[in-house]
Amino acid sequence: MDPTIARLFTSNEQWKEAVGQAEPSFFAETAKGQAPKVLWIGCADSRVPESVITASKPGDIFVHRNIANQFHADDDSALAVLSYAVENVGVEHVVIVGHTACGGAHACMAASAAPPSEPPATPLARWLAPLTKLAASLKLASMPSKEEAMKILVEENVKVQVANVCQATPVMGAWTHGKKVWVHGWVYELEHGRLRDLGISKGPQ
Repeated sequence: MDPTIARLFTSNEQWKEAVGQAEPSFFAETAKGQAPKVLWIGCADSRVPESVITASKPGDIFVHRNIANQFHADDDSALAVLSYAVENVGVEHVVIVGHTACGGAHACMAASAAPPSEPPATPLARWLAPLTKLAASLKLASMPSKEEAMKILVEENVKVQVANVCQATPVMGAWTHGKKVWVHGWVYELEHGRLRDLGISKGPQ
């Protein structure tokens, strides 16, 4: 077996044994079902593992991750996760989490300064097209500080995705029927290991 893959199985065995000793009933209880109160919509970046950075256990967070923490209105995968989380799992908080040093955001900022490709030529370019359009509208490529431009793009992207989730049928339906579902926008600062709330939370009116 490849050493990289073998290490994962070895680590899993060590984790299983440690958890079993500390909390013997954990796995049996986990197998009975889940009832997390949080849906995390984050970036697929390997440096932003939601359970690790929030010190959460399996079962605490329902998760959907993709490149640059997008929520597209026509993305059935994201809509299916949101629907299941709100309507079946009983999630009460949906958090959109962007992060500093985001490769997707960086690529979009660079693409926004180049002549547009119509239509985008690759699956990744098509996926990131709304974020590239956002970067172009903010005129970030002309800013003297790339660090500040990236900070703005990451935050504005989170704000857009929060708005998109709030307009999605599962959330609108939940609010119409009086369910307590809140949508939040956060940024994870890789360089500090800190989650930051952007203060843009939306909830039932």
